[in-house]
Amino acid sequence: MQDWARFCRLLDDDSEMLASVETAAADPDGDPWLAVIDGLDDAGALAYLETQDVGAELADALAGLPRVFRTSVDLGSVADIDELPDAIAAADLLLALHDLRVVFLEEDSDAFPLVVVRRADAEAIVELAGQLGHEARVF
Repeated sequence: MQDWARFCRLLDDDSEMLASVETAAADPDGDPWLAVIDGLDDAGALAYLETQDVGAELADALAGLPRVFRTSVDLGSVADIDELPDAIAAADLLLALHDLRVVFLEEDSDAFPLVVVRRADAEAIVELAGQLGHEARVF
């Protein structure tokens, strides 16, 4: 459970998400990974996109995330990009100027759950996700 707790703290400081993940981890039928995704969404810290979305949807979704909002970063150039992976990479470059990174959390083939994290935490998040049996990657 320590790895799940550390993973949650690196992603967001929402105590309700951590409690939900702990409950899911203790339940034989629970799925802590989905509890993380749901918890981030409930906390307003998740940009949830689909593969057919484009830069305009990404820019709108990221702008509402608390960490991004606090930076006042202009995501206008991201909105003009037609391919979602390219738009995510462009957003990541802009956010890197504010010591933030965009991290993809694997869920299913048609979804792009994205969270914006501190740059210093990004690699630890990716590594912990792997240790927990899931995929996360930095764009």
